[in-house]
Amino acid sequence: MIIYPAIDLKAGRCVRLYQGDFEQETVVNPDPLSQAKIFEETGAQALHIVDLDGALSGDLTNFRVIEQIRQTLTIPLQVGGGIRSMEQIATYLDIGVERVIIGSKAVEDPEFVKQAVEKYGDKIAVGIDAKEGLVATRGWVSVSNQNYLDVATQMANLGVRTIIFTDISKDGTLLGPNLEQLAAIQKQVPDVQIIASGGISSRADLEQVKALNVYAVISGKALYNGNISMKDIVEVGR
Repeated sequence: MIIYPAIDLKAGRCVRLYQGDFEQETVVNPDPLSQAKIFEETGAQALHIVDLDGALSGDLTNFRVIEQIRQTLTIPLQVGGGIRSMEQIATYLDIGVERVIIGSKAVEDPEFVKQAVEKYGDKIAVGIDAKEGLVATRGWVSVSNQNYLDVATQMANLGVRTIIFTDISKDGTLLGPNLEQLAAIQKQVPDVQIIASGGISSRADLEQVKALNVYAVISGKALYNGNISMKDIVEVGR
C-alpha cells in the first residue's frame, strides 16, 4: 500500500483544514517546498498535493509552487484542485506530474472525464468527496444529490482506474477513517484503485485501511501533528 503525505496549498502556504472548512485553517508550513523536501528525504514514496484555492476558483492558483516542487523532487506527485479543462491537465502533465485528479468537474461533466481518460489513461484520477454519502463539489462548498457509490460506478464505467475517496466528515478530525464506506466503494468498483483519505489518526488506522486491500491512503493532519511518523509511513507502506 502506498501512503501519500498530503500537501494542501492555500495562498502559497502548506495548510490543513478541518472538515474542508476554509475558515478553519491551520498553517503547518509557510514553505511548501521545504515541507515536500522533508517528506521525500524521510522516505515518502509519493506526494498528494491539492490546490485549495484552485478548488474554489477553477484556476491553477498555486501552479508555480507545484512546479517548483516537481522540479526539485524525484518522487511521483499526484495533483488536484481546480481541474476544469484539458488544457489544465496538460499543463500539469507537461511539467512531470504523475497523476492529475479531477474532482468537481467529474460530477458536473462526466463526458469531460471520458475524454481525459481516452487521452491520458492512467494519468487521470477522480476525487470523490462525500458528505453523509452524497458527493460534494467546488471545494466541498456545494453538496450534490448523487450517492458516492453511484458516482464511483459511473467513473469506473468511463474507464477511470484510480479514485480518491474522502469522507468529508472525517477530514482533519483525527477521528479515524470511515472503514465502512471504504469497504463499500472497494466492493462497488473492484477493478479501480481506491485511495483512502480523511480521518487517519494513528498507525493503527493505517493498518486497518491496509487490511481492506485498498491501493493507497493519504495522511495529512496526523502526520503534521506527530500522531503518525514518517517511520510509520515507510514501515506500513511496505
